[in-house]
Formats: sequence, C-alpha cells, structure tokens
Amino acid sequence: MIKVKQYHSEYKERWDSFITDSKNGIFLFYRDYMEYHADRFQDNSLMFWEQEQLVGVMPANCSDGVLVSHGGLTFGGIIINHAMKTLKMFEVFNALLRYLHKQKFKKLFYKPVPYIYTSAPAEEDLYLLGVQHAKLVRRWVSATITMQNAPVFSSRRKRCIKKALKNQLVVRQSEDYAAFMKILEELLQEKYDSTPVHTFEEITLLAERFPDNIKLFASYQSNKMLAGVLIYENSTIAHCQYIAASDEGKQLGALDIIFDYLIREHYRTKWYFDFGTSMTPDGWMVCEGLIAQKEEFGARAVVCDMYELDV
Repeated sequence: MIKVKQYHSEYKERWDSFITDSKNGIFLFYRDYMEYHADRFQDNSLMFWEQEQLVGVMPANCSDGVLVSHGGLTFGGIIINHAMKTLKMFEVFNALLRYLHKQKFKKLFYKPVPYIYTSAPAEEDLYLLGVQHAKLVRRWVSATITMQNAPVFSSRRKRCIKKALKNQLVVRQSEDYAAFMKILEELLQEKYDSTPVHTFEEITLLAERFPDNIKLFASYQSNKMLAGVLIYENSTIAHCQYIAASDEGKQLGALDIIFDYLIREHYRTKWYFDFGTSMTPDGWMVCEGLIAQKEEFGARAVVCDMYELDV
C-alpha cells in the first residue's frame, strides 16, 4: 500500500534526487527554489512511499482547509519517475485522497505540469482527475515554439530585427539584474499598475542558487540596457519568466533582436521555447497585443490548467 508522508527538511536530499530523476520535474521543484518564499506559504508538500521506495512527490501548500499544488508556483502536481505506470498511479492518487480525508481538507486545487515541461508522457494524473470528476476552474494560455519545426518570423518581426541591427544593438548574457528589474518594474507599473512577482533581491538570490537555470539576456546600445529577457532553463525547454523593454527599446526592436538570438542560436537545440503566459494581471483575460507579438515569432498556444476537487 502507498503511504503518504508530509515533507520534512530531513528528506531534502531524497526529494531533490527524485526531482532530478523524474519525468515531469523541473528545477522549480527543488527545495532551494521552493523555499525562497517559505514565509508566504505554509508548506504541505507530500511524499508517496511504497515501503522504502519513493514513488512520487507533490509540491504543495495549505491554507484554510485547502491544499494547493502549489500556490507559489505556476504549476505542480504529482511528480513521478519513468517507472510510474497508470495502475500504480491509481494507488498513488487513492493514497492522496485518503490523506486529504484524514487531514480534513475541504478542497484540493491541482495544477498539473504542462506536457512541454516533461521529458516523457506523464498525464496519468490528468486521467485520474477525470475519474474523480475534478472541475477545470482556471486556464491560462501560453505561447510556445516547437523547435524541431523551424519557426517562421512575421515580416514585422523581421523589420524590427533589421532596425535593431541598423541601430547597432547587441545581445549578450548579463548579470545586471538591477538594470533589468528597473525596466520591468517601470513597464508593469505604467501598463498594468502592478509589480513583478519576484523582487530584485529574490531574483538575485535565485540566480545565485541556480546559475545553470536562471539566465538574463539583454540588448544594449553602447552600454545602455534597452531590453531584457529572464530565462528559466530546463533540460528540454527555455521559458521566458520575464520580458521587458524600455520605451526607447520598444522603438528600436530591442526585444526582437534578443528573441532572434535565443530562438535561432542559443536555444536552437531545445525541444521548446516558451514565451510564457499572455494574461492580464488578474489572470483571466488574454492580452491580445502581447500574444499576437509572440505568435509572430512562430509560437502557438499551450494551456496551463487548474483543477478543483471537493474532498
């Protein structure tokens, strides 16, 4: 029988090792990433054991009788390794339901890992959510390029790239997070009256912890940063966590030249290049201009979902 244990720091090495060997785990699920905002979320991550063998983990937090997988992450769900099969997943999911009942949770909010972040098919949880009649309560739309199909840029994007080159803009990897966050904060404040999810201090901390995964690429005119793209990189996918340009950068194609470099050169061997979601700050409506811009680079829609299950 599958048994469920709540995560404790003594299991950190075992947890992280399982994420590394999983088929739907990414660096965001390592404990050093999840715990940067531990003060904002009451951790209730779970580990699924079959005798002494760990067969699954679930990043999660709890609040007011609700378990969320995970409130501080874009998605989460049950992370599994390549040995997991459908019938075994039935046992894991039943163990999760028993745990929820025993702990007197009222609801489960579950955000499965989108297929573009998996190294092998891993949708056993989606099937079991259907079996349990879970309700789809939220859907975000992202824009993603399948890299094996050479993306075709629109004529407008090509013109912007030429403009950037004509104005002698250059792209390089940067560690000047202060300059980038200033551009990002001014953009979000002006356009949406909002602020980034991460502070400058948090981004700097996370980049120091995960230098192989978190990278900033920026375009410059002389030594002045005009735009930047903060990439969250995993083994099969490069994801744009933040995208921002100054007013001057927008006029000169400063973002276009970054994307041209990332898509055609730096990340050309990845399976996917994901521009991220294109939603308004409230998370319900798509920003038409934003998703149109991403689709002009050859990206197409991929969704991120959230399900609700009454316990």
